[in-house]
Amino acid sequence: MAWTDAGDPQRYGAGILQGERIRLRALEDGDLPDLVRWWREPEWAILQQLTARPRPEADVAEQFRKWSSNEGGAGDVGFCVMDRTSGRLVGHVTLHGAMLLTRSATLTIMIGSEHVGAGYGTDAVRTLLDYGFREMGLNRIQLHAFAFNARAIATYRKAGFVEEGVLRETVFHDGAFHDEVVMSVLAHDWFAPGP
Repeated sequence: MAWTDAGDPQRYGAGILQGERIRLRALEDGDLPDLVRWWREPEWAILQQLTARPRPEADVAEQFRKWSSNEGGAGDVGFCVMDRTSGRLVGHVTLHGAMLLTRSATLTIMIGSEHVGAGYGTDAVRTLLDYGFREMGLNRIQLHAFAFNARAIATYRKAGFVEEGVLRETVFHDGAFHDEVVMSVLAHDWFAPGP
């Protein structure tokens, strides 16, 4: 985006952390009870975690604080996902492992169980992709999804991710090994004119 007048930086700043339905903001202590509860729900944890092992609330809360510290030199960012209309917390997103040399990072997302299927995930992923490419100067944003998590894979495709390959039998659940799908978006694809 090339700024053409004095109002453009303010418009950019006002919009960079907003999607159509969501806005991203810093973590607040009051967010932790819902985030911890969602992370610890076994029926949703199995879609995101390598093992179905409950962790103490304090440990999970500290993990969200770490993911959301947004300290300058770390190259990682984490945001709470808020409904733009109601201001209600609906999830959390991160870009982690960002490296200057490769200009790449890994995206993770968690939408609260009572908010799944309402379009928040796709909007949050698109908003974080735009932030990563426009504000962080990334060239590549990738993710890994368990192959049995069809809903998430469909969300990622809808947001612009393409499948790069499959890591065979990387996770063990329910007595069997399962594959992991590797997906990515590149900056030049993100900024390419649509059809």
